[in-house]
Amino acid sequence: MIRAIRAEWTKLMSVRSTSVALLAAVALTVLIGYLAAQGGHGNANDAPQTVDHFSFVHRELTGDGSVTARVARQKDSAPWAKSGVVIKASAAGGSSYVALMVTPDHGVRMLADAETEVTGGGETNAPVWLRLTRSGRDVTGYESADGRTWRKVGTLTARALPDKAQAGLFVASHGRMHERLAGPGNIIGGFRPTTGRAVFDHVALAPAGAPAADDWRLTDVAEAPVTVGPPVEIRTASEDPGTLRRTGGAFTVTGSGDLGRIGLAGVGSELHGFDRVKNSLSGTEFGLIAVIALGVLAMTSEYRTGTIRTTFSASPHRARVLAAKAVVLAGTVFAAGLAAGVTALLLTRPIQRRNGMGPPLFPDPSLGDPTVLRAVVGTAATMALIALFSLGVGVLLRRTAGAVILLFAVFLVVPIVAQVSSIGVNTWVNRATPIAGLAVRQTIHQLGDAISPLGGLAVLCGYTAVALGAAFWVQGRRDA
Repeated sequence: MIRAIRAEWTKLMSVRSTSVALLAAVALTVLIGYLAAQGGHGNANDAPQTVDHFSFVHRELTGDGSVTARVARQKDSAPWAKSGVVIKASAAGGSSYVALMVTPDHGVRMLADAETEVTGGGETNAPVWLRLTRSGRDVTGYESADGRTWRKVGTLTARALPDKAQAGLFVASHGRMHERLAGPGNIIGGFRPTTGRAVFDHVALAPAGAPAADDWRLTDVAEAPVTVGPPVEIRTASEDPGTLRRTGGAFTVTGSGDLGRIGLAGVGSELHGFDRVKNSLSGTEFGLIAVIALGVLAMTSEYRTGTIRTTFSASPHRARVLAAKAVVLAGTVFAAGLAAGVTALLLTRPIQRRNGMGPPLFPDPSLGDPTVLRAVVGTAATMALIALFSLGVGVLLRRTAGAVILLFAVFLVVPIVAQVSSIGVNTWVNRATPIAGLAVRQTIHQLGDAISPLGGLAVLCGYTAVALGAAFWVQGRRDA
């Protein structure tokens, strides 16, 4: 087998068209990715970076002290809805603060002045006890499951806490993006505020000598709406004011808005709709033109010139010959695809940043991120699988023109027609045909995604296995 692989490698690389096809695949993938990055512009990062809008139930805290409460129940109004305790310079928006909160999907978090974030119990949900203890400008956060055994979350320093500060409970719930498909690839929707609700009990403010219990008051900490360019207006809070209802020692608080800054504490998480990695790898479809041609020619060129008889004379085991061709072809195309993917990713990253599609809202993709690495390596694997699929079709048809036309129709024409037809047809094509393999480029789930990344790769693997299996069967049973 090693001898057969060496022979096929020598044969493949001695043909000038091989080098041309590989260079074309890399060049087209990188060039189209570059053009796609140049054409993508956004202004979401131009929005106000910090958000300070929530319902605040508070009392005055003079000097050092602490505020403690149990978040007994929390409505799952949004993934990053926040309920907890806060010590704040005043009830005005933008004033210095340290907050300790629980979220429905992201556990306990501690935040200071929209600048520093500490993660507490990542899997913790209400009910949970929370406590903030102030010592000057330093505030330490604790969490507990039972109110007796406390775990330190962290100590953060507020930018400016006066001797007389405000301390108490808060509730915030960010807006959510509601989308629907209006047609193949056409997503429309709007940003809608949500209202959070939490029930607090065992509320305590120390030290002794603090104001009387009936001095708790509700304030809607306010800020201006966040506008991210026409036509999208992102309102972080509902127009309805927050509410406070007290029953015995329980406080039921409702509120909307958010607390933090873009890229921190989940602020802006609903806007992460731009897949930078997929954008960088968008030239893959064009690179497939060269990959398909190379895969087909790896076999049909020998049938056309008659050298296939010489090959089978030197190596009578036809299955071994085809297997060697498959190994050499797949390895060569995978290496070229990997080089193209890495180059496209690194080349387009600064372009995306310049065009407003960078941090903090859209983090820089890194090959150290498993999701990004999966997309890049998976794209190279997809190109290799399509080369093998093309090889199988070439063996079955034996004619270069017929095989290339058929494969171009499958991978290029059908997807284009599907995009201008209906949602159902487009979804089916991208889910049930070999083009599903390109879903491996996805790193962010979007409404129009027809199939998961690994699911799409599995579909392509199935088609490739069938094509190669049929090629092995046919080649062993007909004349050269």
